[in-house]
Amino acid sequence: KFDTLESQVKENTQILKALQYSAEVNKAEHEQIITNITKIQGDISGLRKDLSTMEVVTANNYADLAKLKAVR
Repeated sequence: KFDTLESQVKENTQILKALQYSAEVNKAEHEQIITNITKIQGDISGLRKDLSTMEVVTANNYADLAKLKAVR
């Protein structure tokens, strides 16, 4: 009976070690995803600033064009 119990304990230990390893891999993957999301958020913020600048420049260009047309 003890042999069966010992065998089951070894099997359970192996399963627990595999689960622990899997949890560590999962945690590393989640941390990498969080890092990637943070980078993407920064990129998007930069793109928004660039787009805002483009909108201002375009509006100024339209205003300049209107002035030039008015001079004719």
